[in-house]
Amino acid sequence: MKELPNPTFALSQIVSSPFSRGLLHQSSHAVSAAAVQGPGAGKILVQWARHQDEVRQAQRLRYQVFALEMGATLSTIVPGHDIDLFDDYCEHLLVRDAQSHAVIGTYRVLTPTQAKRVGSTYSDTEFDLTRLRSLRGRMVELGRSCVHADHRHGGVILALWGALAEFMGRNQLDTMIGCASIPMQHQGVSSGQAAASIWRQLRQTHLAAIEYRVTPRLALPVEQLDDSLQVEPPALIKGYLRLGAKVLGAPAWDPDFNSADLPMMMRIADLPPRFLKHFSAAASGRVASA
Repeated sequence: MKELPNPTFALSQIVSSPFSRGLLHQSSHAVSAAAVQGPGAGKILVQWARHQDEVRQAQRLRYQVFALEMGATLSTIVPGHDIDLFDDYCEHLLVRDAQSHAVIGTYRVLTPTQAKRVGSTYSDTEFDLTRLRSLRGRMVELGRSCVHADHRHGGVILALWGALAEFMGRNQLDTMIGCASIPMQHQGVSSGQAAASIWRQLRQTHLAAIEYRVTPRLALPVEQLDDSLQVEPPALIKGYLRLGAKVLGAPAWDPDFNSADLPMMMRIADLPPRFLKHFSAAASGRVASA
């Protein structure tokens, strides 16, 4: 079994969830840190991948969700796996079903140190992030988030977010960025009109300050699309917004994933007070009622 290189940052410990059911009800994308009982499901466990075969399990889940379910065109060196050049530089967070031990959810995290080693973040390939240069020393990139279709209940996202909260606090990191995808066919609307309409809504309510604005390298042609539709953002984007995330600019078009990607940033300082105390609890390792 191939061991992964030693992490460049301290990884989270598995602890009990510091989030109440009330908070779970407020947002399915609030934060939790580990062995929890998912609504309508069995217990789930959170861990950081330590071996290459554990990373492969995450990559298989990603392929199942992105390629088989969503129709993405993936270039991969291992059939049936979603693999790109950033994977070897990332820490991989896994959620497992406690009974079967199958990986049912995953995030990958690119730390500032590893971003320097690989030369960029994934987001850099889609956007010009020049204006974020002052943040990079304490900025992580989150990516390739997905949950198995049979386990899309709040508990899985809660568990992932809890481990991320502890990781951020433990390593004194304060900024998270990533590309949040909107399928080109969303809520029955095709041809990118849903993405254009969501961008119109969010730029009025959740656009970042101008000093953090970024520009897409391959822009979705929003000016040529009907952006007047009343459509809801995908659940993950809505969860980020509840946590105080900001949209950094207009969406890029990702032809491989056939999606419009919004550049998003969440800073610990921008968390609403009710979430900030839970981030602090996760970061300090305190255990509270689940």
